[in-house]
Amino acid sequence: MTEHDLRERMVETSLKMNSTGINQGTAGNLSVRFKDGFLITPSSLPYDKMKPDDLVEMDFEGTYVGRRPSSEWRFHRDILKARPDIDVVLHCHSVYATTLACHHRQIPAFHYMVGVAGGTTIPCAEYATFGTQELSEAVLAALKGRTACLLAQHGQIAIGKTLDKTLWLATEVEMLSRLYVQALPLGEPPVLSNEEMSRVIDQMHRMDYGLGPEPEGSNDIALPRG
Repeated sequence: MTEHDLRERMVETSLKMNSTGINQGTAGNLSVRFKDGFLITPSSLPYDKMKPDDLVEMDFEGTYVGRRPSSEWRFHRDILKARPDIDVVLHCHSVYATTLACHHRQIPAFHYMVGVAGGTTIPCAEYATFGTQELSEAVLAALKGRTACLLAQHGQIAIGKTLDKTLWLATEVEMLSRLYVQALPLGEPPVLSNEEMSRVIDQMHRMDYGLGPEPEGSNDIALPRG
């Protein structure tokens, strides 16, 4: 993918964040690993007015070229620096995830799809003022072993290898948040055991590699005909 193609895809993804309802207005931000640093959305520019050339090129020292970067550039930089396994960081203020985050609540394994974030819970990072190094450090702690977390009294973050997969994950976190909020009036829902979640996560990993979800040595598996 050329630099221009990448910039266009970032603009498209930013617009999808709003059109899918996981973000509103100028809230949220997006970054992608690029060369020896990353590209990030600029500060205070509505996505429907953003052009590929408006995206800001930054390095891991915090210097940039072009417009002023998002106020949250620190946690984008620090996540990409600390997590060589990922290339995309997406932050948004989706309504149900933020509702839980306002109560500093993590998402427990009330539904097996919680495993898409890599563990038995989707944690909630401790509160710190937006745009600060303290927030970045809280985010890194919450994302340890995870690909998504909530931000106390703030929103959510999803990380991944591609723009499409990361947008999908952020949307899935919002769906799980909505289900959890809607389940709570009936009482705290039961949670799946760590053993079951370990099986779920193993199956998800196999499917990520194009394999079937069945464990090795399974007798009853789907087979191609002919």
